[in-house]
Amino acid sequence: MTEPKRAPGGFPIVGVVGGGQLARMMQGPAIELGVQLSVLAEDEVASAALVVPSSPVGQHTELDHVLDFARSCDVVTFDHEHVPQQVLLALEAEGVVMHPSRAALRFAQDKLAMRAQLTELGIACPRWAVAREAADVERFGEEVGWPIIVKTPRGGYDGKGVILASSSEDAAGWLAHVGEPGPMSDGLLLEERVDFTRELAALVARSPSGQAAAWPVVETVQTQGICTEVLAPAPELDPELASVATEAALRIAGELDVTGVLAVEMFEVPRQDGRLDYVVNELAMRPHNSGHWSMDGAITGQFEQHLRAVLDLPLGDPRPRAPWTAMANVLGGDYPDLYPAYRHVMARDPAAKVHMYGKGVRPGRKLGHVNVSGADLADARERARHAADYLQGAITE
Repeated sequence: MTEPKRAPGGFPIVGVVGGGQLARMMQGPAIELGVQLSVLAEDEVASAALVVPSSPVGQHTELDHVLDFARSCDVVTFDHEHVPQQVLLALEAEGVVMHPSRAALRFAQDKLAMRAQLTELGIACPRWAVAREAADVERFGEEVGWPIIVKTPRGGYDGKGVILASSSEDAAGWLAHVGEPGPMSDGLLLEERVDFTRELAALVARSPSGQAAAWPVVETVQTQGICTEVLAPAPELDPELASVATEAALRIAGELDVTGVLAVEMFEVPRQDGRLDYVVNELAMRPHNSGHWSMDGAITGQFEQHLRAVLDLPLGDPRPRAPWTAMANVLGGDYPDLYPAYRHVMARDPAAKVHMYGKGVRPGRKLGHVNVSGADLADARERARHAADYLQGAITE
C-alpha cells in the first residue's frame, strides 16, 4: 500500500476509513487547514478517491488493509460506522490514534447498546425493548400499542433495517435470524411508534481535550425514509427546546466520550401540557447529512470542524452566516448525464451552492446537495428544492 506524501512543516496526515462522499467533502477543508488527507477507498472510483490523491484501495472489513493504511497516518477517523469491532480493537491494540474511539463507536454501531446507554443517562428516548422471539414482540406491542417500530440493531441506514409492524408476524423473517452471526445476533430492537411533530437534529463537535461546539438545531425533512431537506435553524423552534436539545447532544458527546462530529437525530413531540419536547432517535459519530448546510451556511462547516476536532485543534465558530440556510439533497433519477443540468442550475441561480459527489446515477441514491442561504426561508427553500429537482430530472424548466 503506497504511503501518502507528507507536507513540510510537520503538518499531520488524517486517515479516513471509507471513500464515500463524507470523506470527499473533507478534502477541501483539509487543504485550507494545511493538513494531508488519506482515504482507504473501496475502489479506485469511489467518491473520495476521485479527489484525494492518496486513496489506497482496501476494504474496511479486512484487518490487514486497515492496519496497513493506519500505520501511515497520524490520526484515523471514519466515513461511516461499519468498521467491525474486531478491526477497531486491533487498531486500538496497535496504538493507532482513532477518533471517535472504539468504545464510543459502539453506541453508533449497535442500537441496543445506544438505547441502553441513553436510558441510563436519563436522555429522553422512545419506549423500547429487546425481542428474541415472537412473544417478546407481542408483549411489547400490547404494552405500547400497535403498530410498533422494529429495527435491526446494526447495519441499518436511510430507512433500511426498519419495519413498521402490526403484529409479530411482520417481524417473523428477522426473528428467524436472531442468535445467528450478523446484525440480529443479540435480538431485535423494538420501539414505540412516536407521534412526533417533526424531525430535528442537533449537531455538535467535541475534541479530545474536551472542547465542544454546537450548531443551531435544524429541521430535517424525510421522504420515504431518506432525508430530502434540512432547514437551518429549525423554523419556529421554541428557544427553550432548542437549548434543551443542544444541551442533551453536548451531554451525550461528553458522557460517551465522542471525539469529532456527533449528530443526534430527534423527534419533536407534544407533551400533555401542550408544550413540545424531544426524544432521541439515532446517533451518528461523523459528519452527517443534517449538517451539510453548514458547508456554506456556517462560519465553520462540519467537515472543517471534524478535522479540527480529531486533530485536537481549537474548534471553529459554528454560528450561521445568514438568517436561514436550506439544504436540498439531489437524488438519482432517470438522467445519467448530470453535467448539462448542473450548468443550467448554476446559470439560473448563481447564489446556489451545488455540491456533487462524483457518483453514478441510481434511482434514490444521494448524488449531491444544494445549499441556499438568505433572509427569506421560503425563498431559500424553494430555490434549493428547484435546483435539486432539476438535477434529478424531476422538473425540466
